[in-house]
Amino acid sequence: MGTRSGRDLPARLAGLQRRLEHWRRTRKGHSRIPEPLWASAVKAAACYGLNPTAQALHLDYYSLKKRVEQASSATPSEEGSVTAFVELAPPVSGNSRECILELEDPGGAKMRVQLKGVEALDLAALSRSFWSTTT
Repeated sequence: MGTRSGRDLPARLAGLQRRLEHWRRTRKGHSRIPEPLWASAVKAAACYGLNPTAQALHLDYYSLKKRVEQASSATPSEEGSVTAFVELAPPVSGNSRECILELEDPGGAKMRVQLKGVEALDLAALSRSFWSTTT
């Protein structure tokens, strides 16, 4: 399998390919690829896949893979991104936890219990006990 021509590449990847080719033609000596080009390659790999990006841009697969892994392991503060989900514990007013538990099986057996100060594990055990005794 050969690499795809510029016409077959997505526009974003083809543009990056042209930028890299221009840099390769105009660089002095054996200078390293500039960080902005590497950053663009890492973003392209996230969109188009690691191997297709490395082939299209004529980059070393393992060098690109290493940079992709480094980018994915960066902390959000390093990337400047915002946390998408934060779990907040419900406010607890004192020590009183209260709930009403209503259970009904298909045979018509019912149980309603109003509970105060009971842990969630106790509720699970109570409901398992109800379901195992009704047949």
